[in-house]
Amino acid sequence: MPASSLGYVVVEATNLSSWHNFAVDTLGLMAGAENADGGLRLRVDERPFRVLVLPGSADRFVASGWEFPDREQFEACLASLRAADVSVELASNTDTASRCVNEMGRCVDPSGNRLELYWGRALDYTPFVSSWGVSGFVTGNLGMGHVVLPALQLEACRNFYKQHLGCGDTDEMWLDMTGRPEDPRLGIHFLHAANPRHHSVGLMGAPVPSGCVHIMLEARTLDDVGFALDRCMAAGLHISSTLGKHSNDLMVSFYAHTPGGFDIEFGCSGMQVDWSKWIPTRSLVPDLWGHRWSPVSAG
Repeated sequence: MPASSLGYVVVEATNLSSWHNFAVDTLGLMAGAENADGGLRLRVDERPFRVLVLPGSADRFVASGWEFPDREQFEACLASLRAADVSVELASNTDTASRCVNEMGRCVDPSGNRLELYWGRALDYTPFVSSWGVSGFVTGNLGMGHVVLPALQLEACRNFYKQHLGCGDTDEMWLDMTGRPEDPRLGIHFLHAANPRHHSVGLMGAPVPSGCVHIMLEARTLDDVGFALDRCMAAGLHISSTLGKHSNDLMVSFYAHTPGGFDIEFGCSGMQVDWSKWIPTRSLVPDLWGHRWSPVSAG
């Protein structure tokens, strides 16, 4: 039943050109082939897309797409969900064609985050060519990267991903956000899919209007990251966090604010884990160095 990876994410946008300017013209991703759904497909590897931006009435995160290795594992996940009285919707042929998958089901987790569960990977064999010479991204069986989602029902969400998607605990953090001992700490759980990436999903116990805290793409080299940071700054994009190195997955990265109202973490050198030897951790600090945060003003 374990999900093999985070395969893709889906975003809604009121202006597709803003995403093209951000992702292709600045970050250096590649625009994929057009499709009947009218969306912008953003490529980082040999897949037809890893980020699908669909035209809509809002700028927001829509869903995370979770890949299963075969039909049997896919159907086992759907059966597990139904046995727990979780509503599962089977996708139409139009939607499976849009996602370039064989079969797909939809559900929501206990905090209302939308999931697209699928099997059947597609390749179009067109080489990834960056508009800015990005050397490539760390994907393959590790999936597109990771996603961090809002989870007010934090423990219920953690159990959901473990029970139904077969994810495992990697790390957790409880952050003091106010400096007042009487205030509750912000909890974040990091869980891994059935691949060596440190975490494929993070769950943060706080509301986020856009529907997502951030998505992460892992470039191959530090130069890829540094040049991307320079381009983002030159373009006047909001840098949500300066360059830094996380304590738990050792990712060296910066964060930039996307047109979807959430952040993208653009990093490199993330940890890969042999799960047979891993003991889940509780990290007391989020970073080894850097990552000075500057959230977007609500006004």
